Amino acid sequence: MSYTLQFGQVTGYLPYLAGGAWISLQIAFLAFCGGMVIGLFGAMAKTFGNRPLNRVVSGYVTFFMNTPQLVQIYFIYFALPDAGILLTSYEAVLIGMTLNAGAYLTEIQRAGFESVHRNEMEAAETLGMSLMQRVRYVVLPHIARVLFPPLSNQYILMTLGTSMAAIFGVEELTGRAFNVNAETFRSIEVFSLTAGLYIIVTLIATLILGLFGRYMFRAKMRLY
Repeated sequence: MSYTLQFGQVTGYLPYLAGGAWISLQIAFLAFCGGMVIGLFGAMAKTFGNRPLNRVVSGYVTFFMNTPQLVQIYFIYFALPDAGILLTSYEAVLIGMTLNAGAYLTEIQRAGFESVHRNEMEAAETLGMSLMQRVRYVVLPHIARVLFPPLSNQYILMTLGTSMAAIFGVEELTGRAFNVNAETFRSIEVFSLTAGLYIIVTLIATLILGLFGRYMFRAKMRLY
């Protein structure tokens, strides 16, 4: 059976798909920012906290890094209503991705904490800085410079990972691609355009992150 490509039937949906790509970026950005906050405090707890706190954070990291993100979101979306907590599909996906990102970003930032030279921390402590001041003025600038490339890669992966939101009815890029495919039945054309949009979005995000990291933190980033 022959199949004739007819992109003309789906190109009219490009603005609609582009709107879905914008929603994907929103979810990834909000989840990443929330995950960074969780990761910062998690890394602080694992580096400077007492043993009970360290174990709690380690348990959180172990759970979210060793279970599928999709299962985590399923639990939030379908199990929490039984406890009286009602969430929209967008909220469930955002919370699930944030908690998942927090676990990975805890480990990434913990590596940054441990890479700070001990004498720098001791010098800051000698100057009378509190723990939060040491983190703000000594650790964070170091993390921003050294860990910016892996943090950027994590953000790109999260942007691509937003595609699972379509399972819960969120009309991000993949969700809208399903809608267009249901109307046109031109699967090859629809998902070819969708893949192209994902490539464009990730390349633009990589370029922006690379320029930002290079000129703000002097991070060693490759620009494509």
